[in-house]
Amino acid sequence: MHQYLSFSPEVANARASGVPVVALESTIISHGMPYPQNVQTAREVEQIIRDGGAVPATIAIIGGKICIGLTPEQLELLGNSPEALKVSRRDLAYVLSQNKLGATTVAATMICAQLAGISVFVTGGIGGVHRGAETSFDISADLQELAQTNVAVVCAGVKSILDIGLTLEYLETQGVPVVSVGQEGFPAFFTRESGYHADFRLDTPAEQASFIRTKWALGLNGGVVVAAPVPESAAMPKEEIDGITLQALQEAEENGVTGKKVTPFLLARIKTLTSGRSLATNIALVKNNARVGAALARALLEHPVT
Repeated sequence: MHQYLSFSPEVANARASGVPVVALESTIISHGMPYPQNVQTAREVEQIIRDGGAVPATIAIIGGKICIGLTPEQLELLGNSPEALKVSRRDLAYVLSQNKLGATTVAATMICAQLAGISVFVTGGIGGVHRGAETSFDISADLQELAQTNVAVVCAGVKSILDIGLTLEYLETQGVPVVSVGQEGFPAFFTRESGYHADFRLDTPAEQASFIRTKWALGLNGGVVVAAPVPESAAMPKEEIDGITLQALQEAEENGVTGKKVTPFLLARIKTLTSGRSLATNIALVKNNARVGAALARALLEHPVT
């Protein structure tokens, strides 16, 4: 599979010198935030990971290659190009074989990270079971990827636009452990509490790394959700975001928005309805996840998975 991988000089040097590497998705750049906040946030998140003693590897599909680590020019390309396709597991071979520009989702980034030997991946929030999935069958491929791909995913839980209870039930059925950092409750992206509990609470990087090493050493394949709540100073009131989410969901239904277009539509509407405050929260939680992920990557490298 290395024929499809292209490592940036920074990531290649980290691999050669034994410095921990943290994977980052690129959908957040192309589809998750408006320009120029998307590119600026990507650069700031990468720097936070460097400051935390690890090397960032933002992943995207460019020129028929899986790029593990991006140049500033490549970040700008993803942030500006309307041609960037949203790439999940289903789309990966098509985008590579047809030399398309692709931004990787959580699922695709996990696949690429595992191919590149990267064990820790930082994102904003994972996908999940959409509301109304009992009739639409709209369930993110992220969940199935977590069931089979050995990458720890540091996130701020799942977005309130999803059915959080059913998402956690699906993860339980697939044997994916959900770990919360600093609290018992499972976070809901814009808010610190979703009303649901995580499976386990592990506050320190050493505890998290020990848990992950043990899981994989036992041959229990699949990822781990490491859920870090958004910092309290940046969190939004739960009642407010819940009401706005319901309004955005209703508008999506009225406008016939389906499939991959749902999440970008909802996030854009929530940003508008909150006068931009949701974007500030989104940026704050991604940066916080980067700090947690860098510390976890360092802890895993100190005691490698066997």
